[in-house]
Amino acid sequence: MKTITNRTLTIILALTFLVAIAVSAAEPGSPEDPLISKSYVETNLIPYVNKVSSYTVVNLSANQMLIGDAGCEIILRMGTATVIATEKGGLCDITLGGDWPHGSAVPANHNLIVPLSDGRGIKADTDIIIMVKGTYTLY
Repeated sequence: MKTITNRTLTIILALTFLVAIAVSAAEPGSPEDPLISKSYVETNLIPYVNKVSSYTVVNLSANQMLIGDAGCEIILRMGTATVIATEKGGLCDITLGGDWPHGSAVPANHNLIVPLSDGRGIKADTDIIIMVKGTYTLY
Protein backbone atom coordinates (compact mmCIF):
# COMPACT_ATOMS: atom_id res chain seq x y z
CA MET A 1 0.00 0.00 0.00
CA LYS A 2 1.39 3.38 -1.03
CA THR A 3 1.57 6.32 1.31
CA ILE A 4 1.31 9.93 0.30
CA THR A 5 4.51 11.87 0.81
CA ASN A 6 4.56 15.29 2.40
CA ARG A 7 5.61 16.81 -0.91
CA THR A 8 2.66 15.22 -2.81
CA LEU A 9 0.24 16.30 -0.10
CA THR A 10 1.60 19.85 -0.20
CA ILE A 11 1.18 20.01 -4.00
CA ILE A 12 -2.40 18.68 -3.81
CA LEU A 13 -3.34 21.18 -1.08
CA ALA A 14 -1.72 24.07 -2.97
CA LEU A 15 -3.61 23.22 -6.18
CA THR A 16 -6.87 22.87 -4.27
CA PHE A 17 -6.27 26.25 -2.62
CA LEU A 18 -5.52 27.93 -5.99
CA VAL A 19 -8.68 26.49 -7.57
CA ALA A 20 -10.76 27.66 -4.61
CA ILE A 21 -9.32 31.18 -4.91
CA ALA A 22 -9.98 31.27 -8.66
CA VAL A 23 -13.59 30.16 -8.22
CA SER A 24 -14.32 32.59 -5.40
CA ALA A 25 -12.65 35.47 -7.25
CA ALA A 26 -15.15 35.38 -10.11
CA GLU A 27 -16.85 38.76 -10.44
CA PRO A 28 -20.66 38.49 -10.15
CA GLY A 29 -22.09 39.14 -13.59
CA SER A 30 -18.88 38.22 -15.38
CA PRO A 31 -18.73 35.38 -17.94
CA GLU A 32 -17.39 33.15 -15.16
CA ASP A 33 -20.38 33.98 -12.89
CA PRO A 34 -23.20 35.31 -15.08
CA LEU A 35 -26.28 36.98 -13.70
CA ILE A 36 -29.64 37.03 -15.45
CA SER A 37 -31.63 40.21 -15.18
CA LYS A 38 -35.38 40.38 -14.67
CA SER A 39 -35.79 42.12 -18.03
CA TYR A 40 -33.91 39.30 -19.79
CA VAL A 41 -36.19 36.72 -18.17
CA GLU A 42 -39.30 38.71 -19.13
CA THR A 43 -38.29 39.55 -22.70
CA ASN A 44 -36.42 36.40 -23.72
CA LEU A 45 -36.85 33.43 -21.42
CA ILE A 46 -40.60 33.57 -20.67
CA PRO A 47 -41.64 34.06 -24.35
CA TYR A 48 -39.41 31.12 -25.35
CA VAL A 49 -40.85 28.86 -22.64
CA ASN A 50 -44.38 29.88 -23.62
CA LYS A 51 -43.63 29.17 -27.27
CA VAL A 52 -42.31 25.66 -26.68
CA SER A 53 -44.87 24.80 -24.00
CA SER A 54 -48.04 25.79 -25.84
CA TYR A 55 -49.59 24.55 -29.06
CA THR A 56 -49.60 26.53 -32.28
CA VAL A 57 -52.25 25.98 -34.95
CA VAL A 58 -50.60 25.27 -38.31
CA ASN A 59 -52.30 24.90 -41.71
CA LEU A 60 -50.63 22.69 -44.31
CA SER A 61 -51.62 22.35 -47.95
CA ALA A 62 -51.87 18.97 -49.63
CA ASN A 63 -48.40 17.41 -50.16
CA GLN A 64 -46.76 19.80 -47.71
CA MET A 65 -44.59 18.20 -45.00
CA LEU A 66 -43.85 19.03 -41.39
CA ILE A 67 -40.61 17.60 -40.01
CA GLY A 68 -40.32 17.91 -36.25
CA ASP A 69 -37.32 18.18 -33.99
CA ALA A 70 -36.98 15.84 -31.02
CA GLY A 71 -39.88 16.32 -28.63
CA CYS A 72 -42.13 18.02 -31.18
CA GLU A 73 -45.80 17.18 -30.57
CA ILE A 74 -48.33 16.98 -33.42
CA ILE A 75 -52.13 16.67 -33.22
CA LEU A 76 -54.12 16.33 -36.46
CA ARG A 77 -57.35 18.30 -36.14
CA MET A 78 -58.71 18.31 -39.72
CA GLY A 79 -57.92 16.52 -42.97
CA THR A 80 -55.77 13.46 -43.65
CA ALA A 81 -52.03 12.98 -43.38
CA THR A 82 -49.40 10.25 -43.56
CA VAL A 83 -46.57 9.47 -41.13
CA ILE A 84 -43.00 10.14 -42.25
CA ALA A 85 -40.72 7.76 -40.33
CA THR A 86 -37.10 6.65 -40.51
CA GLU A 87 -35.34 3.32 -40.13
CA LYS A 88 -35.15 4.03 -36.38
CA GLY A 89 -38.94 4.12 -36.05
CA GLY A 90 -42.04 6.20 -36.46
CA LEU A 91 -44.05 8.66 -34.42
CA CYS A 92 -44.88 7.86 -30.81
CA ASP A 93 -48.64 7.94 -30.16
CA ILE A 94 -49.03 8.87 -26.50
CA THR A 95 -52.84 8.85 -26.78
CA LEU A 96 -53.00 5.20 -27.82
CA GLY A 97 -49.63 4.04 -26.59
CA GLY A 98 -47.87 2.83 -29.71
CA ASP A 99 -45.66 3.68 -32.67
CA TRP A 100 -46.96 4.72 -36.10
CA PRO A 101 -44.68 3.40 -38.87
CA HIS A 102 -43.82 5.11 -42.16
CA GLY A 103 -46.75 5.50 -44.52
CA SER A 104 -49.48 4.88 -41.96
CA ALA A 105 -52.43 7.25 -41.67
CA VAL A 106 -52.11 9.88 -38.96
CA PRO A 107 -54.99 9.36 -36.53
CA ALA A 108 -57.12 12.44 -35.83
CA ASN A 109 -56.97 13.96 -32.35
CA HIS A 110 -54.05 11.76 -31.18
CA ASN A 111 -51.00 13.35 -29.58
CA LEU A 112 -47.97 12.20 -31.60
CA ILE A 113 -44.39 12.88 -30.50
CA VAL A 114 -41.29 13.00 -32.68
CA PRO A 115 -38.70 11.10 -30.58
CA LEU A 116 -35.53 12.09 -32.47
CA SER A 117 -34.43 14.89 -34.79
CA ASP A 118 -33.88 12.48 -37.66
CA GLY A 119 -36.41 13.54 -40.30
CA ARG A 120 -39.67 12.26 -38.81
CA GLY A 121 -42.92 14.09 -39.23
CA ILE A 122 -46.09 14.07 -41.32
CA LYS A 123 -47.09 14.68 -44.94
CA ALA A 124 -50.47 16.26 -45.68
CA ASP A 125 -52.60 14.14 -48.03
CA THR A 126 -55.24 16.90 -48.12
CA ASP A 127 -55.28 20.41 -46.73
CA ILE A 128 -54.91 19.89 -42.98
CA ILE A 129 -55.05 21.76 -39.72
CA ILE A 130 -52.75 20.57 -36.97
CA MET A 131 -51.71 21.70 -33.52
CA VAL A 132 -47.96 21.66 -32.97
CA LYS A 133 -45.83 22.14 -29.87
CA GLY A 134 -42.07 22.43 -30.21
CA THR A 135 -39.75 23.22 -33.09
CA TYR A 136 -40.35 22.02 -36.64
CA THR A 137 -39.65 22.79 -40.30
CA LEU A 138 -42.21 22.99 -43.10
CA TYR A 139 -41.42 21.77 -46.61
